Amino acid sequence: MSLWGKQDSVPSAGTITINLSNEVITGSGTSFTTAGYVVNPGDIISVGVGATYGQAVIASVSSNTVASVATTQFLIPDPATGLIPAGTAYSITQKPKYTLEDGQYFAPDAKSNRFSAVFGVSEAEEQVADAATGDARKYAPPHAGWVGVTTYIDCHGNLRVKTETLVAGSSITGDASEDAIYPDS
Repeated sequence: MSLWGKQDSVPSAGTITINLSNEVITGSGTSFTTAGYVVNPGDIISVGVGATYGQAVIASVSSNTVASVATTQFLIPDPATGLIPAGTAYSITQKPKYTLEDGQYFAPDAKSNRFSAVFGVSEAEEQVADAATGDARKYAPPHAGWVGVTTYIDCHGNLRVKTETLVAGSSITGDASEDAIYPDS
């Protein structure tokens, strides 16, 4: 089993409201402690789907509807209100916590020509073909485990892809969030 967790996306039902002053998450329709995946301290909560309000590390879980985060430092409230909107969708991941502090992989204000993310990639997904070019190594990670992927368009209009293994691990599962880049085999 990987030391840093083995799922990059776990089932998350309902919506949440985050009190930024006391770092408490209140869920509606959530099941933090039962049914499906049990949220654990150390898991990462990504707030918002599509347009994100950032991420935080779960510090504790009190019930199916109440949890707290270790810090709101990596949460970005709506600039107009200074709040994260009530009833916001969320997702849970077990990716390495230190990636929150790495600006390369945490960029809610990412440039239009750049994409950076961290994915859990299984051994079966190490060899993948790019649908457009058939280049089997374009997105291929160097090793199964937690993989950082950065893509951008250079000044000549060429797609550039950088993949790096952040934490090697052969037991990665629950990989739905990276299926667009590393399809299940």
